Amino acid sequence: MPTNETVSVRYMVDDVEESIAFYTKLLGFELLTSAAPAFADVKRGNLRLLLAGPTSSAGRPMPDGTKPEPGGWNRIHFVVDDIDAEVAELRDAGATFRNAVVEGPGGKQILLQDPSGNVVELFQPAGR
Repeated sequence: MPTNETVSVRYMVDDVEESIAFYTKLLGFELLTSAAPAFADVKRGNLRLLLAGPTSSAGRPMPDGTKPEPGGWNRIHFVVDDIDAEVAELRDAGATFRNAVVEGPGGKQILLQDPSGNVVELFQPAGR
């Protein structure tokens, strides 16, 4: 697989318009297409994030009746140079976090929540 290939990740979201605003205004994504309230896709670098609302085809119930929903623990992961500065800037903009910055042998991380409860990890490698 070529390293410059676009990777697509789908997040189930409660409100497509609110999610577009979050990802474009707070995290620097570019809006590619919008079919709100059902669907939109945004892009940052080689990551294409598909934002699927409750009325999208991805939001349809499974055969057993289970409905896809946002807010799990899988997440996209962004490396940052200064996690404290990033967190301060995002908090000032009204962002919500699931935890405080934690530090381990590999570096520091924090879990940012999008408006639907999906997780975006900010990670500062050790030594930065």
